[in-house]
Amino acid sequence: MPLLAWSLRMAKSADSKLSQWFMKHQAICYFPILGLARLSWLEGSFSFVFPNPLAWNTKNLDLAKKLVANPNLERAGLLVHYAWVTALCLSTGSLARAVLFFFVATCTSGLLLAIVFGLGHNGMSMYEASARPDFWKLQVTTTRNITGSPFVHWFCGGLQFQVEHHLFPTIPRHNLPKVHEIVTAFCKEQGVTYHEASIWQGTMEILDTLSSVTTDFLEEFPAM
Repeated sequence: MPLLAWSLRMAKSADSKLSQWFMKHQAICYFPILGLARLSWLEGSFSFVFPNPLAWNTKNLDLAKKLVANPNLERAGLLVHYAWVTALCLSTGSLARAVLFFFVATCTSGLLLAIVFGLGHNGMSMYEASARPDFWKLQVTTTRNITGSPFVHWFCGGLQFQVEHHLFPTIPRHNLPKVHEIVTAFCKEQGVTYHEASIWQGTMEILDTLSSVTTDFLEEFPAM
């Protein structure tokens, strides 16, 4: 059940009243959904290393699990971390405060992280599997870099160079500005669009994409 659709094809998979409601209001729901993203990541972290018959079976999940070098260490790390988080929450003085503290802290951090992740990917070109270009063109055309002040660069933590990060994921963060110059020059030579935007521009591009998909969805299914 999709909560956000980045293409009409994705929107068409909305097969319930709830998902159809989200399709009609997704531009408004975008930031609240981002705030809840970390709860999904929390569940995914536990489902990745602990048995969970209710977990969503995403593509290549079983293969990814096999690549975990030390599952027991991963499990121990998660348990220790969330034991500390639980103790921190309970130190607020009451169960109600503990629950409130957990949700506020989790959703706030989830929102800030998801804003950065979303700016790098959402609202960019999408391809059918059979029509994808080669690796480097795929990364460049489906990814957005973020421009701005030193604060923006600090806030993004290096992911303002999302294109370069995708092309060369093992390059140290402090070398990304140098790689950025090389990649932009190469894209210009090859005639491939290299997209950069400010945080504000990128956010508006994302919301415009969501609104456009909603409009297309309602035009095709006016009874929704």
